Amino acid sequence: MFLWLTAFAGLALLFLPFFQRWFPHATDDCVYILRSIGLGIRLLRLKKRKPFYSLLDCFLDAARTHPNKTFLIFEGREYSYGEMDKQSNKVARVLQSEARLKEGDAVALFLDNEPNVVWTWLALAKLGCPAALLNFNIRSKSLLHNFFCCGAKVIVTCAALQDAVVEILPTLREEDVSVFLLSDSCSIRDIEPLSEKISQASDQPLSRQLRANVHIRSTALYIYTSGTTGLSKAAIVTHERVWAACFVQALCGVTSKDIFYINLPLYHSAGFLIGMAGAIERGCVIFLRRKFSASQFWDDCRKYNVTVMQYIGETMRYLCNTPKKDNEKNHRVRIAIGNGIRTDIWTEFLNRFGDIQVRELYAATEGNIGFINYTSKIGAVGRVNVVHRFFFPFTLIKFDIEKDEPVRNSEGLCIKAPIGETGLLVGRVTERSPFVGYAGNKQQTERKRLFNVLKKGDLYFNTGDLLQFDHQGFVYFQDRVGDTFRWKGENVATSEVADVLTMVQCISEANVYGVKVEGHEGRIGMVAVILKEGQDFDCSDTYRQVVNHLPTYARPQIIRIQPCLEMTGTFKMKKVRLVEEGFDPAHIQDPLYFLHREKMMYVPLTEEIHRAVISGEIKL
Repeated sequence: MFLWLTAFAGLALLFLPFFQRWFPHATDDCVYILRSIGLGIRLLRLKKRKPFYSLLDCFLDAARTHPNKTFLIFEGREYSYGEMDKQSNKVARVLQSEARLKEGDAVALFLDNEPNVVWTWLALAKLGCPAALLNFNIRSKSLLHNFFCCGAKVIVTCAALQDAVVEILPTLREEDVSVFLLSDSCSIRDIEPLSEKISQASDQPLSRQLRANVHIRSTALYIYTSGTTGLSKAAIVTHERVWAACFVQALCGVTSKDIFYINLPLYHSAGFLIGMAGAIERGCVIFLRRKFSASQFWDDCRKYNVTVMQYIGETMRYLCNTPKKDNEKNHRVRIAIGNGIRTDIWTEFLNRFGDIQVRELYAATEGNIGFINYTSKIGAVGRVNVVHRFFFPFTLIKFDIEKDEPVRNSEGLCIKAPIGETGLLVGRVTERSPFVGYAGNKQQTERKRLFNVLKKGDLYFNTGDLLQFDHQGFVYFQDRVGDTFRWKGENVATSEVADVLTMVQCISEANVYGVKVEGHEGRIGMVAVILKEGQDFDCSDTYRQVVNHLPTYARPQIIRIQPCLEMTGTFKMKKVRLVEEGFDPAHIQDPLYFLHREKMMYVPLTEEIHRAVISGEIKL
């Protein structure tokens, strides 16, 4: 099959001038197909290679070949391949002795966007230990849940996040969890500082035997995803999956000469896998930032000669909202890789900042199907071709949004959505495109498995996303189904938000959903609540509750007070009508409240506030 596909692509290149008249994207298709075939062959060889060759081995080869080459730039300091290798050796030795780690032990990393994330991960990989990448925004109950669901007994954190760990320390003590701090000292009992021991440790290479049993299907990472219900789930990321994600940069045309700008959090698959791990595979330089800054972004790019950037929809909007300058096209950025950019922002971005190849992606951390828009087609999240279907078989099926389930025929099989019609994307589970699932959550894993899709007994991964294909083979993202909405580049699980709100003294029940706001990607959080009998809405207490227990992106911006919540026949809260009604006080009889950050409380949502939100005068 590989030979046939290669021959087909070769013939296509020969007749390319003729094809382009009728097929304007023929060049892009051929280049992408040839790259895909090459990477597919490479992944097949990696699967068969003995002993197993991991991304860590790729890094170690680079460290041996060019130890003095810059690997990472952070806050003005350059770290070479050799430095990162030696530092990770030191960390590995200390963690091995202090935490008594052995091959296969999961270790949770609760760290800021700093180089220590990279060398600590390298250290764990050298010990054969999978790393659980904890979101540094979460706290209390959510933090405990994320830690325990991956089965870890060790957590490594930093001084900036120490207070968040201290808050959950009593529970960690009860469960005999070892807590290590990347700092010189710590006065808190049961938190052990490691920096001094790391500085004194040997930087000599560790034995490969420490990870002798690691293979391509072994767990490499746990990366958290909100899913459609409940708290975050720990997606199991195998070494095979790591390699596949690494290849995204290659598919987008990144080379070893590029300088790759990462300002997305390293606890996300975008920042860690596509960005950092992909840079290791390519052998390019990483420029890492603690967090995104629109005002400093292009200055960074010019100062450090950045050639490839990452984005989410919100970051692109922030860049387009910055004051215009004369030197906006004075930079070397040639490729932008990311997802979630709106069509109007996409157009404005290109007009303002130059002819940058925007490579919009569609993928899920735990999923077995993804797309890349490798053309200059604005608005599409991907493009379908014969090679893509061979590697990742998929289909769009009709979906009933009201019933929240696929439409099935009289035989119990799903119905394909025709071209041009929105449908639920599902990817067939095969040896080549597996779905591994979530750590310690068999129920949620099963929820993502869809049986009897096109024939009896088949198995597909349910992405939970509604997409649309056009007649030219382009793919367009439409919406998400279920109980998750996306805001500020983060997935928000509605049940988690509802659990926090029902802890408020005056609230009896809460129905959380996301609503669109003109000029913004994703949906802002909104909640319809029922108050307890005889209680008034407590604006201050509710504000304190959401601020103390929810990260910024998950805090509901609008609260709607209702006399009762509308339920389905199966006692599920109805959201469709609420979503459609939005939050305009001129058309809603129920009392509405707005989260006012400056006043540190919820205030009545007036028509004046509503207008200010819609116009962008009030920042969300």
